[in-house]
Order: sequence, then C-alpha cells, then structure tokens
Amino acid sequence: MEEKKIVLTGDRPTGKLHIGHYFGSIQNRLKLQEQYETYILIADVQALTDNFNNPEKVRTAIKELAKDYLSCGIDPEKCTIYIQSMIPEIAELTVFFSNLVTVARLERNPTVKTEIAQKKELFGNNGESITYGFLGYPVSQAADIAVFNAELIPVGEDQLPMIEQTREIVRKFNSMYGDTLVEPEALVGKFPRIKGLDGNEKMGKSLGNAIFLSDSEEEIQKKVMGAVTDTSKIKKDDPANPEICMVGYYHKLFSNDSCKEVFAECRKGERGCVQCKKQLAKNIAEYLRPIREKRAYYDNNPEVIDKILIDGTNRARKKAKETMEKIKKNMRINYFVNE
Repeated sequence: MEEKKIVLTGDRPTGKLHIGHYFGSIQNRLKLQEQYETYILIADVQALTDNFNNPEKVRTAIKELAKDYLSCGIDPEKCTIYIQSMIPEIAELTVFFSNLVTVARLERNPTVKTEIAQKKELFGNNGESITYGFLGYPVSQAADIAVFNAELIPVGEDQLPMIEQTREIVRKFNSMYGDTLVEPEALVGKFPRIKGLDGNEKMGKSLGNAIFLSDSEEEIQKKVMGAVTDTSKIKKDDPANPEICMVGYYHKLFSNDSCKEVFAECRKGERGCVQCKKQLAKNIAEYLRPIREKRAYYDNNPEVIDKILIDGTNRARKKAKETMEKIKKNMRINYFVNE
C-alpha cells in the first residue's frame, strides 16, 4: 500500500476561529485529512512573537482553537493535532537552521519585509521594535515543516515566499550534510478571504468585524444588524445594490436557495434592510448550529480536549525525534551513540 504524503498546516492561537477561517482554510483541511497524513500545528511559539508579554492569552487560545477544529469536523483519528512548544526538536532544528540563512536574506523575504514596514509605520521608531524572534520566524517555520518531513504545505499565493525560504534552507542543509530532509512543495489553492461585517477586505479576530464559529444566535443577530449596507438606501422602499452591501455579500455564502430572490427584491425596493438582516442572521445561525452544538460537548468535557492534544503531541514528538536522530547523525553531532 502506497504511503500517504505528509501535509502540514496550522494556526497561531490568538483567539477563536471565525467564518473567515472556516471558508478560507478549515473546509480545505476537511478534504486534506481524507487524502493525506495530516499534521495540524497549534503555533504557540509563533504567537508569542507578538504576544510575549501576554502568554495567558496564548495559553487560553490553544484549547479554544482545538475546540473549533474538532467542532468543524477535524478528526483526531485522521489528523495529528499538536502544540508547537511541546516539540523541543522544532526549537533545536531552528537553531541549526539559523546558521544557514543571513539576516539580509530574511529582510528580503517579501512577507517579512511587508510586516516589518507595517510595524515601522505603527510604532514609528525606524524598526527598533523588531525583535530577533520576529525577524527569524521564517527560520522557525522552516523547522516546523522540515522536522516532520512535510511534503505539501497548503498556502495562498501571498505565503509562497515563506515556502521558498524553507526550500532554500533545506537545500543548503542537504548540500552540506547529505540527503537528509524533504524539500517541501507549496500546495497552492484559492483560499477565499472573507470580508468583515464593516466591509473591510479582511475579517479579523481583533478588528471587531468577525462572526465567530462559537457565537450564539443572539450574538450573530446583534452583529449582523450592525453590518454595513448600501448607503444610498435611505428609506425602506428605496431600491439598493446588494453587490455593494455586506448583507448581500453574506447572503451569497449562507442563503444559496433564496439569494436570487433576496437580490431581486433588494434591487426593486421590495425588501427592507431590517428584514434582510434578520433573515441573514437566521441563516447563519442555522448553518453554524452543528458546529455550535458539537463545541458545547467539548466545553462540557475539557478532559477530552486535553487527551486529544496530549495524544497528538506525543505522536508528533515521536515523528520529530526520528527526524532529529537522522539530522544529528548526518551532522556528526550524535555524540556517544554507537554507530
């Protein structure tokens, strides 16, 4: 029987997942877990690069993230869900990899370059707030991937520079120490970016424009009632353009059966915004109901979450240790081991 290829993906634990995550990545992972040996990384070390002064936030978010995964259908029998900081081999390989990449190369990474520019603009101190950990996170990310010999990494096009950096580091390592590590490939897909309720191009945990997978029906309705609509519609019977209305935008996602009717009525002025929002909120709540109900089980049984994370982390640690033994042997630093 042919072995399944290894896929690695994951998230930073900085809060609960929202519908942008669901459509943008979770749905894809549900397919991947049926086709590949899938590792899902809860990247708490990477989250600490921005939250090093608030570790409790990261600690709490780890279990919330795990609950969201499982509630959406991520299967721990098919996937290995693990916590990054509990795999010391990742940190060890990060140190080894750090000798294979220059600071100049890290600063040229388009993804890092963009984020550094954003930080300079935000803090206005010519980059003095940039930490070694932040600048070096592509090296850590390379170690995340390589220590599991992951072959495929699902990414959007904006993340391709990160995967290319990993490939460069792995190639350099292999050229110096022999054929040791797998050079990963990017599994590029069209991962939709879901807009926020305020019309922002990105729905974000910290932007106040997100519908979380765990939101109650009441929370969903309250949020939807505040969604941005076509500003040209003043009175209830005024015609409007649903294509520039966030309510219309979400109807496309959650109201497939009635979307055409909703849009037609909106354009004719036969539908008021309040009525439209209430229907949308009901549709979203119904769509998310199975996720919400499954999550309630994990809320009431926290020991189940603990066991899944411990088991997954133990499996991941075993895999990482095997890779690290090969790495140290080829680097000639496996001291006191009988060859």
